[in-house]
Amino acid sequence: MKYARIALYGVFFTLCISVGCNQTTRPPEISPLDRLDPKRAEAPFPKVQIPEGVDLESPRWQGIDLSPVPPVMPLSASQQKETFILKPGYRIDPILTEPQIKEPAAIQFDGNGRMYVLELRSYMQDIDATGELLPTSRISRWEDKDNDGYYETGVVFLDSLVFPRFVVPFGPNTILSMESNEDHVYKYTDTNNDGRADKKELFATGLGRSGNVEHQTSFLTWAMDNWMYSTYNAKRIRWTPDGVLQEPTGNPWGQWGVTQDNYGQVWFQDGAGGVPQNFQFPLVYGNYRVEGQFQEGFRVPYSLVKLADFEPGMRETKPDGSLNNVTGAAGNDVFRGDRLPKELVNQYFYGEPVGRIIRQVRSDKKEGLTYIQNEYIDSESEFIQSTDPLFRPVDIATAPDGTMYIVDMYRGIIQEGNWTQEGSYLRTKLLQYQMDDIIENGRIWRITYDGMPRSKEKPRMYEETSAQLIRHLSHPNGWWRDMAQQTIILNQDKSVAKELEELVKTSDNELARIHALWTLEGLSILDIQLVKSLFKDTSTKMRIQALRAAETLYKFGDKSLEQSFKELARDSDSEVAIQAIQSAYVLAIDGLEDLLKSSHQTVKAKGPQLVVTQLVDRMEEAKKVAETQFTAEERSLFDHGKSIFDSYCATCHGPKGLGTPTGGAGGELIAPGFSGSPRIMGHPEYAVKALLHGLTGSIEGKEYEGVMIPMAVNDDRWIAAVVSYIRNDFGNKASFVSPDYVTAIRTQTAGRKENYRYDELIQEVPKSMFPQENWMVTASSTALQGVGSTRDPSYAFSYKGWKTEGPQRSGGWYQIRLPTPATVTEIQFESDGDQFPVSYGVSVSSDGQTWKEVAGGSGTKGLNTLAWSQQDPIRAIRIHCTQDADQPWMMKKLTLFAR
Repeated sequence: MKYARIALYGVFFTLCISVGCNQTTRPPEISPLDRLDPKRAEAPFPKVQIPEGVDLESPRWQGIDLSPVPPVMPLSASQQKETFILKPGYRIDPILTEPQIKEPAAIQFDGNGRMYVLELRSYMQDIDATGELLPTSRISRWEDKDNDGYYETGVVFLDSLVFPRFVVPFGPNTILSMESNEDHVYKYTDTNNDGRADKKELFATGLGRSGNVEHQTSFLTWAMDNWMYSTYNAKRIRWTPDGVLQEPTGNPWGQWGVTQDNYGQVWFQDGAGGVPQNFQFPLVYGNYRVEGQFQEGFRVPYSLVKLADFEPGMRETKPDGSLNNVTGAAGNDVFRGDRLPKELVNQYFYGEPVGRIIRQVRSDKKEGLTYIQNEYIDSESEFIQSTDPLFRPVDIATAPDGTMYIVDMYRGIIQEGNWTQEGSYLRTKLLQYQMDDIIENGRIWRITYDGMPRSKEKPRMYEETSAQLIRHLSHPNGWWRDMAQQTIILNQDKSVAKELEELVKTSDNELARIHALWTLEGLSILDIQLVKSLFKDTSTKMRIQALRAAETLYKFGDKSLEQSFKELARDSDSEVAIQAIQSAYVLAIDGLEDLLKSSHQTVKAKGPQLVVTQLVDRMEEAKKVAETQFTAEERSLFDHGKSIFDSYCATCHGPKGLGTPTGGAGGELIAPGFSGSPRIMGHPEYAVKALLHGLTGSIEGKEYEGVMIPMAVNDDRWIAAVVSYIRNDFGNKASFVSPDYVTAIRTQTAGRKENYRYDELIQEVPKSMFPQENWMVTASSTALQGVGSTRDPSYAFSYKGWKTEGPQRSGGWYQIRLPTPATVTEIQFESDGDQFPVSYGVSVSSDGQTWKEVAGGSGTKGLNTLAWSQQDPIRAIRIHCTQDADQPWMMKKLTLFAR
């Protein structure tokens, strides 16, 4: 079983280091040719046959040339360097290459300037994507200790991963990451300072997504507003000392790349679409349609590689064999460094690995709307071009040294196995040029400019005081500003409040003022009077940032801001007016509909008009969706629960479920927030028992001013409504709770006379069991699912899912044998479409031989749950069908709960 490698707490961290890490000197250059058959180029060039059944008259194939041609040959890094076409004054140099790294897909720098490299070592290792979900990928960490510009010292920080989706530095010796087909983000820490993670903790849940490896969540990115954004997820998450919050957003539409500009506008990079997405306004305000935002000609790439080796085929091929329409894009970055020409600063860049180019994007702002164009369209060129067919730029980053880094996977295939199947156009072209076996390479390049050497200042933020970190908020390199802000917030040092406020008020550096403002917001010590003074600032950028930061204060209950939003919605600057309107919308302030109506009449610029019109349409659509989002009973519970929460619970838990601030220094809460809370979204027994009998004492080591008093005097429907509501608002999404469920728990705990203490309650509540390597998982039938798949029943624990090879049959089973006894009391899983078990049961065994059926029921589309009374500890559990059905039986996100 290979699923459980993601749930181990220390086993795989002790694996030995692969060859190539722990280097202390720059290794000699080794050509990738050394790993290929030396006679490859001398052998007769093969002619690739047209796959059987192909219509040569179709646009994809018409005019294709499959004549015998020489194979594409890989180059050493120094040879590849000569293939780049750069603009005058620029140069490119390799700073880390194979064999030290293989298949690099993304990089991130921590507060001490160490570079984490996401190595997707299972990606397209052959043309059939064999083993793409094997646990062979890793995250390595590299340093330039001698400060010569080359990253010579490396260690495998995290190994044996299943196609990890991102790496996020998160304080000293700590990162966040998530694997493919999973729903959980974990925090990994090196506790003994040996360079290898040895501690694993759950950070957040609900961020996963199913699909092939190119269509899953990627690039979790901490933005200036202290929220984290990722691709695909219509939500954002935020770390706080009290837990991780979640909020709904628009759909990012991104695939591989999330970045931000100097003013906190987050840009998402579409993959197959080949263009940036959601760059008009912050994603929390939803999606907008802006006609003409991609200016004429933007989609035309100017590639120097003329092999016609791309999935769309000949229909998107120029006469010279190069790509005529962007078809793949990855690894975006708004350059914010200080060691390249000023005209590059705050400009958007991304790679087109199919076209083998790096594009620079020019943003034109008109009446509050953004229109983008290729900076070099007039000369029919790109920022960087290459004649090497193996140049595959997949990530770009502003580095601590002030320059730009480019991650180059340097490989033959750059599209996942779904697009290289037998009979496909792309497979045919790859075989013609023999590119399918050029693997296990990777280069990271540095872009510099004549007369502007890289900075040799080495970050040491994890050893600095908060006062020292504040200085970096004024740094000309945006990376330093971002990392200093994040580090201060993670440290939660509120003693620097006065210094930060002084920076906001008096600095002549606008960007420093903005970062100081958001640092105050991230420390939960932002003063309302400071914000209101910024509403009158002469800088439009500061007024906009103040409006965005003020949203947090409003969420914590400061309704005095409503008038400010309404006044600034009439601001003479279109961008300020748009921001005020959007803030009012996302907060649903009183009088919102009147505000939109008056804004439509008084603010005539194109941007505000477009925003108001589309917000009105969106509100009408939301009303229709709300009517069908839940069943009639769920809607009744939700509405009843909201009414109760607003009237009673919001006093302590905050009107937006974030908790209510208290204490003179700020930053403390009367009661814990509900947004994103794993306790609230976990097993519903926790919230029901807390409401029935009250809760006192510290929660996970944190003291709160308030005490949760018992609410058992209210009836079961009242309790069910409150629990159902808080589990399905504030960005949360979980199952509803029925009055019958409350009745059962009330009966079971009828003898209780005092409040629960947290440590006592949490021991009673069923806990989800994370799959382990030594769980034995078997099934009576397991189907292959998609390219690169194996018959692995353990996929039932993941987003990928497990299903039977054929229709479900009575007696068909799925079984888990545990290494040690556990008191399992409940199972939960999801089924897609009609692939749920029509009728099924659960049996348990203490020895794997003698079985006892403990629960049964009918399946349904979506979430399925079966629970039973507490039993003695068991060693094995079997889920089995009890009725034939025409459709397969499918399970994903299978969870066992135990007491």
